[in-house]
Amino acid sequence: MNLNSKIYIAGHLGLVGSAITKKLRERGFSHLILRSREELDLMDQDAVSNFFQHEKPEYVILAAAKVGGIIANTTYRAQFIYENIQIQNNVIHQSYLNKVKKLLFLGSTCIYPQNAPQPMSEECLLTDTLEYTNEPYAIAKIAGLKMCEAYNLQYGTNFISVMPTNLYGPNDNFNLETSHVLPAMIRKIHLAKCFENNDWDLIKDDLDKRPIEGINGSAPEDNIRNILLKYGIAIDDLKTVKLSLWGTGKPLREFLWSEDMAEACIFLLENYDFKDVINSFDHSKTNKIRNTHINIGTGKEISIMELAFSIKKNIGFKGEIVWDSSKPDGTMRKLTDPSKLHKLGWKHKTELAEGIQLLYRHYLNN
Repeated sequence: MNLNSKIYIAGHLGLVGSAITKKLRERGFSHLILRSREELDLMDQDAVSNFFQHEKPEYVILAAAKVGGIIANTTYRAQFIYENIQIQNNVIHQSYLNKVKKLLFLGSTCIYPQNAPQPMSEECLLTDTLEYTNEPYAIAKIAGLKMCEAYNLQYGTNFISVMPTNLYGPNDNFNLETSHVLPAMIRKIHLAKCFENNDWDLIKDDLDKRPIEGINGSAPEDNIRNILLKYGIAIDDLKTVKLSLWGTGKPLREFLWSEDMAEACIFLLENYDFKDVINSFDHSKTNKIRNTHINIGTGKEISIMELAFSIKKNIGFKGEIVWDSSKPDGTMRKLTDPSKLHKLGWKHKTELAEGIQLLYRHYLNN
């Protein structure tokens, strides 16, 4: 890529896409092609075809996806598989038809089996059953990386796939109905602290900025108390504020600052081609080319319980955190093996403690 290359970032307003867009701009790339969902519906085959024929991007970063946490994945199973496959099919196929020089497809480490050996290497893919709650999303992402792989092998395209671990960062999703664990915890603990301090101005301000199930800061106080209770924030008879979180707190998770992930993606766009993957296979042993994607992660993990107490300390919440073991934990452990990426010369910079501070500051300022 050069600084004048035409680069289309699909999903540039989301957590992943916005981080990549920001880093490309910081590097001096001047010809970024950006479209909001209202401007281009990636599920509309004709609209995507017309867009590619008109814009003729040289590089494509496919960061657009329907994403969410355990609640969203469990509730919207059909939408997660249908919408993600539809988006991928349209963008990847039009990239082939319009001779895009390189496409980068972003997946997720939920593609790996529930009981995969830890840490999870790229070779774990399709070796066992998936974790049930996010199975439709995972299958869609597996289809996307396999589509890239198949187009490379049949048509000679240069489509590479990366599988980032759990991401967090600026433009994260703090909607408690659909958010992932870390931003959801930050918001819940922030609201619990406000409740603890009886700071209704801050609670109402938060709900005005990000209503919960239609409840904003103008709602009656009883309605606000009820919606906070639904999401685990309550006060007991001793006037102690308690925050109930899903599961046992025992699962281990790995987290990567989204801007570090963006740096990794740009590094791979500039330094890694599918031909490098082909050359890495020992053709004397097999003619099968598979598992050509690359993990992006830190190789470090923390329990959900430790994460909650770290955020609690950072925010200054003095109440009690309790765990609702009747709710699902999800996969008990999900640690990536990023050694393939490390060997290419890239490692993360932002450690989790610093990242939590940065994200909470972002939440308060936005």
